[in-house]
Order: sequence, then structure tokens, then C-alpha cells
Amino acid sequence: MIFEQIATGGCQSYLVGCDATHLAALIDPEIRQVDHYIALATRAGVRIRYVIDTHTHADHFSAAKQLGEAFKVPVVVHHESPAPFAGLRLDDGEMLALGKLRLHAIHTPGHTRDSMCLVLDDRVFTGDTLLIGGTGRTDLPTGDPDQLYDSLFTKLLKLDPALAVYPAHDYKGRSHTTIGAELAENPRLQKRERASFTDMMRHLNLTAPDHITEALRTNMSGGKTVTQLLAEAEAIVPFMALGELNTRIAARPNDLVVLDVREKGAYDSGHIPGARHLPRGQLELRVNDDLPDPTLRILVYCEFGKISTLAAATLRQLGFMRATALDGGMKAWREGGFPVERP
Repeated sequence: MIFEQIATGGCQSYLVGCDATHLAALIDPEIRQVDHYIALATRAGVRIRYVIDTHTHADHFSAAKQLGEAFKVPVVVHHESPAPFAGLRLDDGEMLALGKLRLHAIHTPGHTRDSMCLVLDDRVFTGDTLLIGGTGRTDLPTGDPDQLYDSLFTKLLKLDPALAVYPAHDYKGRSHTTIGAELAENPRLQKRERASFTDMMRHLNLTAPDHITEALRTNMSGGKTVTQLLAEAEAIVPFMALGELNTRIAARPNDLVVLDVREKGAYDSGHIPGARHLPRGQLELRVNDDLPDPTLRILVYCEFGKISTLAAATLRQLGFMRATALDGGMKAWREGGFPVERP
């Protein structure tokens, strides 16, 4: 078997493949590692056949959609998953073929409605259903402590105690455990009566994961994260340094427009000398009137440099091919001691 475990913070993802046919799958990929997964598949000499999410993640951004497109393969999820980009949906008891390997799906709702575990020979990939020393929480959208109890005590924990457990998360640097070890040592699994287990799960009082709204939105819909939007904008926009802009302003060029895309209050409180004001929210509607010459060089800035990057990318997409963004924004301009103009 070809096997690689990839840790990203507390997130765990996996590459598994058949060493006879070199067909492989990626399980629970994380978006920050997209390039790494592609390089890993090349280095391992495998052809990715499936990209799999064991459930709808609420605490990180899945790379399943992007990798499915990159490898031109199906994204595999459970039948209950809301993901519209899924190419293959599994039901309980079905399996995926990877050459001579077989990944057997077990529907294990509880952490989420669409949670599933995947059994492969001597190991099981448990997603967030069973963790090392813990279980998935049940207080997030579609979570249900009664369903988690059934998934654990009537399905997952009935498997061979020697099976290695590879979860989707571990924050203590551990790679895996076993079914037997968790039955013996996992504190949550010592509550073996339904009532005591479900009562415990309902009173964990856990804090909400960071970025939960954005993670659920993107993982459920295939939409883009803000980080993705910014990265795509940065790829098509050049930047100008603070000192370079200051020098050019002093030279008073006729072909340079400095454009402040902040709101009016921020503009009035102080702006780069000579800057025009066009709020980002009105850019597309006013651009033809405010910027009639598409051949001009347009330097866009905002407070921190992010909104201006998106605005400069929009201008380029609209045909203003000399649009650029200030590297650092107005905050960096003020802190650098450069001149500030007020109405």
C-alpha cells in the first residue's frame, strides 16, 4: 500500500494508493496544501482517482473541489452531503476501488449528518467521528448526539480492535491510534449508556471554531474563501511601493491617477495628496464617468491593501490594463511618515 499522512496544523489528510496499479485517493485535503498534494502525487508516482471528504468540515477549508478540478477526478462524499460539486456520492456499505485496494464506506452521522468513515485493510479513516482521545462535537449544524452514539457504539467500535484509527484532526502531534486503545482509554467512550453519553455531548460547552461561517459556506457550496479571492487578485495585479508612489506624486505626472477606494469618512480624515475618491462599493457603477480614459495609469489604495487589490483586479478585468495597487495601504503610508492631505 502507498500511504502518506499530511499534517496541516491540527488537520490530518491522507494519500492512499495501490502499489500494484498506482491508483490513489486523497482523503480530507486542506486548502493550504493544494500544491503539496499535487507534488506529492507526482513524487509518489500515483494517479489520483478520487478526492474524498469524510464530512462537511466546519473548522477548515476543504481542497476537495480544487483538487477534483486539478486532477479531473470525482469529488467523493456521502449521499447526505450538501456539496453541489460532488461527482460521486456513497451510501452506507458501498466501496471505492483503487486497483487492488477497497475503501469501504460506513455512514456515521452524529458530528455531521453526512459523516462517513472509510475502512481500508488494517486501518479506518474516521474523519471527525472518532478522534484520538475524543470524538467529534455534535453542537454544529446537522450534529446530533444520539446519532453519534449509534455511529460509535453500534458501528465503528464494533470493528476489529486492532484496526488503526486515522482521524481528520489531532492537535497534539499524534498520528494514529487503534479501535481497542480508544475503547480502553478514550474518556468520552467510557460513557457507554446512551443517556450519559448524549448528556455529556450536550454539555461540553465548546467554543465555536474559527472561521466557522466561511468554512461552512465554502465547503457546503464550493464557493471561494476570501483568501482565495485575494490570491487570485494578487496574481493579476502589480504593486507599487510607498516610496515609489511618493516620488511619482512629487513629479506630478499627467498619466497617473491615484484612486482612494475607502469610504468618504476615511477619505476626509486624510488621504494621499491629489487622490481621487471612488468608494469600492460604487466602482463598477461609476467607473465609466469617473475614469473615462482606460489608458491612464491608476494606482489604487485602501486602508490596509486588501480591498484595493480586489479593486485593481476589477479595474483590469474592466479593461484598465495599467491599474496597480499600493503595497501596504493608507495605514502603512501614514506610519511611513509620508504626506497626508485633508479637504
